[in-house]
Amino acid sequence: MSGSPYAPHTDAETAAMLETIGVESEESLFDIPEAVAFDGEFGIDARTERGIRDECARMFARNDDATEFLGRGHYSHYVPSVVDHLSDRAEFLTSYTQYQPEISQGFLQALFEYQSMLVELTGLPIANCSMYDAATALSEAATLADRVRSTTGDVVLVPGHLREGKRAVLENYCAGADLTVEAYSMDDGIADVDALADRVGDDVVMVYAENPTLRGCIEENLDAIGEVADDNDALFTLGSDVVALSVLEEPASAGVDVVVGEAGALGLPTSYGMGLGVFACREEHLRQVPGRLVGASEDAEGDRAFTLTLQTREQHIRKERATSNICTNQAWVALRAAIHAAWLGPDGLVDLANDCVRDAAALADRIDDLSGAAAPVHDRHHFREFTVRTDQPAAAVADDLEETGFLVHVVGEHLLQVCVTDHNAGRADDLVAAFGEVI
Repeated sequence: MSGSPYAPHTDAETAAMLETIGVESEESLFDIPEAVAFDGEFGIDARTERGIRDECARMFARNDDATEFLGRGHYSHYVPSVVDHLSDRAEFLTSYTQYQPEISQGFLQALFEYQSMLVELTGLPIANCSMYDAATALSEAATLADRVRSTTGDVVLVPGHLREGKRAVLENYCAGADLTVEAYSMDDGIADVDALADRVGDDVVMVYAENPTLRGCIEENLDAIGEVADDNDALFTLGSDVVALSVLEEPASAGVDVVVGEAGALGLPTSYGMGLGVFACREEHLRQVPGRLVGASEDAEGDRAFTLTLQTREQHIRKERATSNICTNQAWVALRAAIHAAWLGPDGLVDLANDCVRDAAALADRIDDLSGAAAPVHDRHHFREFTVRTDQPAAAVADDLEETGFLVHVVGEHLLQVCVTDHNAGRADDLVAAFGEVI
């Protein structure tokens, strides 16, 4: 440790600390199996930059060349080059959390604009400057509901169609808050409101719905779901994404209390892991919002300025009064989403969303014309994705499609799910042809 700029201990200080804890060396603090312990040599031959590039190219060439028609919460849209060029500036890449507003005005303003975009899309007055992903945002909504609702309930109701990983994260959070997760029935791809109304009672603290649903269906009953939740004093939380929100019913007008979901549909390629969580809510929950909030104020000279605000909600400021263990955000990723949204503009964002409706309908019609397949399975409007019923076992069809270079989801014994966006729409003809061959 001696000489380290990050832990500047002298030899004497290091020796004193080791003596205090009763060990002879720093290595004694670690129990590393000999088989994996570093022996001083990496075993990697030195190469030139050109040699490393060539080796990486050969390695990447071994990857399968497949076109993904995958969705279910992870979506790829074309990301314009301006997003890379602006977000890769050093002042953004090297920035940590913007604790010092006097040196972070540019980044803080960008995050404020991101929040403002979410406010416009959701109709809710408060939005934070991002969460880890949609799953953690949903989980934070559940714990918020537990804090703010007057009901003594401990049940969180979620759709029967909910991505497995998202539910697992939610259950993990709920276990620590003594909450229970239960599912309500779906009816032809959307919520079964009658079944939901029969289930909701004093024991329910939050009702969660998604629009679009996991199978890509437009949820037609938001107002009715909101009424059921409100009648039982349960928090109404809606899951969506920033592209879909530009054309769907405004959540606030349907009585939604909290909107969660993904903003990573803008500014990011699909990563199937890393995300960008949306969290917006009504003003009455302002002091309960998890994560970062950027506020607009004035500096000493009366000019508009931006700063992180209401930080006593957060673990790193006052742990015993924190409303969440999350005390960071996806600032750089939120910046990318804001740049992408600004590049599209309101009209461009709506055009992109409308394409998600038209392209899904057109592709479903073409697959439906094939012998041995029926699409869409649900008689609904769809956004980006839809399900396909196959006469043959779905897993076998998916395997055969993979052999021809296309990836789709298997969601049932005879059900596939297909997602189309501007990113893969150019291969739609080839997908239809491949479907025709394999079914």
